[in-house]
Amino acid sequence: MMHWLNNLSPAWQFVLFSAIKVVAAFAVLMFMVAYVVLVERKVCAFIQDRIGPNRAGPFGLLQPAADAVKAFFKEDFTPAHVRKVFYVLAPAIVMLPGLMNLAVIPFGSRIGNQPMVIADLNVGILYTFGIVSLGVYGIVLAGYAANSKYPFLGGIRSSAQMISYEIAMGLSVIPLFLLVGSLNLSQVIHYQSGGFLNWLVFKQPLAFAIFLAAAFAETNRTPFDLPEAEQELAGGYNVEYSSIKFALFFMGEYANMILASAMMVTLFFGGWTLPIFGLDQPATALWAGLVQIGIFLAKLFCFLVMFIWVRWMWPRFRYDQLMKLSWQRFIPLALANIVVTAFVLWVRS
Repeated sequence: MMHWLNNLSPAWQFVLFSAIKVVAAFAVLMFMVAYVVLVERKVCAFIQDRIGPNRAGPFGLLQPAADAVKAFFKEDFTPAHVRKVFYVLAPAIVMLPGLMNLAVIPFGSRIGNQPMVIADLNVGILYTFGIVSLGVYGIVLAGYAANSKYPFLGGIRSSAQMISYEIAMGLSVIPLFLLVGSLNLSQVIHYQSGGFLNWLVFKQPLAFAIFLAAAFAETNRTPFDLPEAEQELAGGYNVEYSSIKFALFFMGEYANMILASAMMVTLFFGGWTLPIFGLDQPATALWAGLVQIGIFLAKLFCFLVMFIWVRWMWPRFRYDQLMKLSWQRFIPLALANIVVTAFVLWVRS
């Protein structure tokens, strides 16, 4: 097998290993999307003193498979009053950003000669924010295409919310790249190696707090779930959807939640590094590379649990509070943080 691989040209080896990484990352993401939903239902049941899913398989572990089968085989009903082209496009557009941003996340250092990132871009963070900004189009199109008042209100709310908090999120990470001196996400992780105190969450706690709140808003999670707001909008932009189209909205939300968690792990918590047993240095051995991937996934899971816990413990903001928090609190604080960080670096230089 290795002899056959060695006979391939470097270009074909690159294509082959890139394809393997794409398939593996996609499979892991879809598995996590399915089972994060199960974890959320179990945590919700625990908080509300219920049992939760426990019928499909032992401890309900086959519930995601049952949900997937149900989503595929339910009637895919298209209401007569919708704008059909946009109606069909919207769910796919919502799902795409989560999949595309997976390409630049370094989920490990190396295994052999292969870096554990699909595309190690020098402008990884700019790529990420560029793709994230596309997500709003899917939700707005869904609200417009439904030709109904509740989805339309949800789409309008979502567009204003996501645009507002994208600005705060983008400004919050600028001090990180002033410190690191690179927009490459792998370089951000290498900067944080060598000890827990090198993690950027300790050097830029305000940036982390703003990024965390903006991540909740960008993923439409409580307390920023105004675009859905079941008590007000009966579900918002996805009211008119059923079957696999509704499932794509659902999957897109959880995929974006996983990618937001992955970005926080990468930017603030050292990514795949753990400053013990030498696991904060690039690895070549298979076991060390797999351990580093496990470290990354463990950190990511902690953030996912936090997303879930907040949903079932915090109340929803009013819409005026949501807008004020971004424009009158987060954006001025993020700008002030940039100025202070730049001034400190200039004094030290």
